Amino acid sequence: MFKKISTIVLLSVFTQISFAQRNQSYTLTIIDPNTKITEKIRAQLTAAFNLVYPAFARADGYGTKRDVTLEINDASTESMIAEAGKIMVNSSWLADNSAKLERELRFKLSKNWVSSDTLKKKGYQLIFISKDPNLNQTVKQNLIATYFKVYPKLVKIYNRKSTKEVFFVVDTAYRAVAEASGGRILFSAAYMKAHPTDIDVVTHETMHIVQGYGYGAGPVWLTEGIADYARYKYGVDNIGSKWSLPAYKQNQSYTNSYRITARFFAWLEKNVKSGIIATLDSELRDHQYTENSWVSLTGKSIKELWSDYSKNPEIKLTYSGK
Repeated sequence: MFKKISTIVLLSVFTQISFAQRNQSYTLTIIDPNTKITEKIRAQLTAAFNLVYPAFARADGYGTKRDVTLEINDASTESMIAEAGKIMVNSSWLADNSAKLERELRFKLSKNWVSSDTLKKKGYQLIFISKDPNLNQTVKQNLIATYFKVYPKLVKIYNRKSTKEVFFVVDTAYRAVAEASGGRILFSAAYMKAHPTDIDVVTHETMHIVQGYGYGAGPVWLTEGIADYARYKYGVDNIGSKWSLPAYKQNQSYTNSYRITARFFAWLEKNVKSGIIATLDSELRDHQYTENSWVSLTGKSIKELWSDYSKNPEIKLTYSGK
């Protein structure tokens, strides 16, 4: 069982985000029309913003605004109102509580989330942020369970240096399926509602975290093909989500990416060289991959291998299921 550290966490999430992620790409404009704050407090506001907002933006989800206005405004009796791109601070509260700025800003920003749970199991941590008030709790628990079952396995097999602290963000504003960036995975709330059994989207996306190739390491078709191959091989319930690798057709190409490329990789593993995908993954991460990698590993070019595959593409596939 995984250990649930906290539910509806409103403060600790920010402190668990690596401060190495901070950068100067977030800008703050302070609006004080009636000149109610001193230069010292203005500096304190800026310092609190630089400490808190980049961490919030990383955890928040899709399209969090990078340019932020902070207005000194006493229209509300609250200490402050904070959301992506806009912060309002009560000057009366500020006068007596400037030392509490950082903590209060974390608290108010976190209230933009429906919930935030921090979970740990055997050295791995998952922070699960939901911005969807209608998220099915069974779906949520299945996504969490898949992470703890699959991700440690992928780390062990492919990249032991992968981060052991991952964020899941279910975002109502995100319109694709899912995407991984750094140690964070965004999930479309609409997609998960429409496809509640597709829990192995976790397997595909966490493989992207494990890959960690950086820019310019190799072609997109190879990256995505490896991620879908990992889903095929290590997925929890591909049968339940009706996910499969498509049969070979003459109009296909190894550059089609995703499931088409993944099936080709499964064929290579069985018929050409066992372990080739792990080797290619390692070369990509080390930025050592070239088209000649195929020749070095198999004695044939990628085009020659695809030609062999197209002549005899039959392969027995076994899918995971609960």
